[in-house]
Amino acid sequence: MTFDESIVRGRSGSAASGSGGFEAGRADRATPNAGKVTLAEELRLQLADEIVRGVLMPGAPLDESDLARRFSVSRTPVREALRQLVASGLVESKAHRGAVVARPDAERLNSMFEAMAELEALCAGLAAERMPAAERHALEALHEQLRVLSYAGDPQRFHQVNEQFHQAIYVGARNTYIAEMALAVRARVQPFRRAQFRNLGRLAKSQAEHERVVEAILRGDRVGAAAAMRDHIDLVRGEYELYADSV
Repeated sequence: MTFDESIVRGRSGSAASGSGGFEAGRADRATPNAGKVTLAEELRLQLADEIVRGVLMPGAPLDESDLARRFSVSRTPVREALRQLVASGLVESKAHRGAVVARPDAERLNSMFEAMAELEALCAGLAAERMPAAERHALEALHEQLRVLSYAGDPQRFHQVNEQFHQAIYVGARNTYIAEMALAVRARVQPFRRAQFRNLGRLAKSQAEHERVVEAILRGDRVGAAAAMRDHIDLVRGEYELYADSV
């Protein structure tokens, strides 16, 4: 997969980069077009939300023609949205049945979160050592945006800025290969991560967890940053499990 410049761009459109650095794309977007959500992506988010909330139950058929009529679109973006959902594990492609709703078993989902925790911890640790000063300031600015959004109680906007926050850390790690792996795993776990932001008080808790990560990165503490990020992802998994039990 390739990266684009949207990861380190804020509302102003400026990108942080350094010698030897790279720029990464939005983990929850299907195209490399910075700042633009495609129709297929909108459909994917809508269907993923309904699956995670239990509106669409495991085993329910996802017929392309039916979905195209429901959303008043052609079958092309529906087909792409379903392809992305299959990749995330929310949908299965069955021979002679087409696409049906799936739900990863506990072991599979735990394995995905475990991989994500280790990759993100590695990125955070490397960023503590390698992130240039300008990017550290940009990370602090994203952290401040999340603080404000946690007070506003806007899970959707918090999720969007949260993606930028984590991807800025990937950039700061200055290891393209590790960042690509982290981004790929993060994209597969995205529907489950997004769901947990609905838990009461979760935005404030996530902000506090980020605070520990940011502080460790700013003081150049590789071990501390990795431990703080690993703890954060473990708590994300626990919050998703609480959410899943409530729906």
